[in-house]
Amino acid sequence: MKMMLTIQFAHVAVILLPCFCLIYAAGNSNEKSSSSTHCGSGSCCVPGIPGIPGSPGPQGKNGPAGPQGPAGREGPVGPAGPKGDQGARGIQGPQGPSGGLRWKQCVFNHLNDGKDAGLIAQCNFKKSSSTTSLRVFWSGALRIHNCNGCCMRWFFTFNDAECSAPLPIEGVVYMATGAHPHPVKDLHRVRHIEGVCNKHTAGNIRIGFHVGNCRGVKGADAFTGWNSVSRIYVEEIPAPQS
Repeated sequence: MKMMLTIQFAHVAVILLPCFCLIYAAGNSNEKSSSSTHCGSGSCCVPGIPGIPGSPGPQGKNGPAGPQGPAGREGPVGPAGPKGDQGARGIQGPQGPSGGLRWKQCVFNHLNDGKDAGLIAQCNFKKSSSTTSLRVFWSGALRIHNCNGCCMRWFFTFNDAECSAPLPIEGVVYMATGAHPHPVKDLHRVRHIEGVCNKHTAGNIRIGFHVGNCRGVKGADAFTGWNSVSRIYVEEIPAPQS
């Protein structure tokens, strides 16, 4: 109601203002004005009422893209996805060794072998798989005699070749003083030599036990298996871990 009265009052002022200007101009028509300022066409220079605001203009163009903001915090772990489809069946692996422990023991009573080089004893073994290894050991009396700074070597062979995977299976007996001018020594003692050899094919394997010289040291008078039982033990075992 108040707004309507204000608008009506403004309309009345607009209507009456020209009339007032005309009366004022008629009363002063015979007077000379020393000023060059005047109202043209019988109207006064009075500011009008501000117009009604115009409608909003069209939306401006998008500004250039701003710089990239910092990375946000890592979100929580999402729920587990659905179970995937079953994969294709893999190829069949190689046949493993037969179940159960496969081993053999060859025993020798009173070998009394005095040779200083060559084969002392042999034990034949039938290996069931190419993927297995062979564990072997010797248990028996060994001796070197009547020498100073001397050495002899006992070792295993597989089909007449020493083990190369990983290394030979061997044992040595060294004596610093055992001859003149020192007391002569003639000690027969039981020794144990053991190891594992890999990478032999399936089939018959000849396991030999030999004697020979040590590398880089002079030899001696050797003796094997004096007055006792000696043995070669062979066992087929799974391949080692990679």
